[in-house]
Amino acid sequence: MNAVTKRENSVKSILKAFQIIEELDRFGELSIGQLSHALSMDKTTVHRLISTIKEAGYIVQNPYTRKYSNSIKLFTIGSSIIERTGLKEIARPYIEAVAKETKETINLSMHSGNNIVYVDKIESNSAIKVGIKTGTAIPMYCTGMGKAILAFLPEDIQNEIMNNTSFQKRTEKTVASREALIDQLELVRKNGYAKDEEEYVYGLISFAAPIFDYRNNPVAALSISMPKLRYNEAENREYYVSLVKDTAELLSKELGKR
Repeated sequence: MNAVTKRENSVKSILKAFQIIEELDRFGELSIGQLSHALSMDKTTVHRLISTIKEAGYIVQNPYTRKYSNSIKLFTIGSSIIERTGLKEIARPYIEAVAKETKETINLSMHSGNNIVYVDKIESNSAIKVGIKTGTAIPMYCTGMGKAILAFLPEDIQNEIMNNTSFQKRTEKTVASREALIDQLELVRKNGYAKDEEEYVYGLISFAAPIFDYRNNPVAALSISMPKLRYNEAENREYYVSLVKDTAELLSKELGKR
């Protein structure tokens, strides 16, 4: 094998490795067999590439399911890119303003495969607070921010995500089926926001709205979260809904939404 052929084979391997990473980003956790089928690669090639990527720290294996997923190392790199490209910088003043006005926890998340990833937050100073750490990846189906993004994704991507969603019950109020989620997403599209009432964490209520980029794609979401004991439906709902929707719309315009 000459030098040119070796170089060409190396480039092809790199491209295939990125295809694996991208497929895991889309679907969250996959086996070697699933990756082989989805990418039309033989299992031996997939296993070899997975082993190399895993050794570099970009992929991890679930010890129970034996399936693979992207590691937090990729999130760390992605977060630094977000910092440089300005989303967090653009969003921060808005997050601070809403946090100051509501005295509640404000979250910013981005779409990643079947999940949303919390990329920034300002936590309430109240002694009683319920929050999720920055850097946490959570399935889209059981969170307000996830459903705020999912509702406005193209139908084919929605179907892919739902096809790869287990609908695990996180609490008694977690949406338990594809049909129920579809009904909820229709309401989100109609109303322009999503409400999460103890679907992922007991005692947590949040209102979320999507943030669109210059291509009108839902790339992120903003939420206002609070403990259930501090929330009054009659007194607070309209206020929080209006505030989160208006703020998300302003952020979307900052990102070039038409």
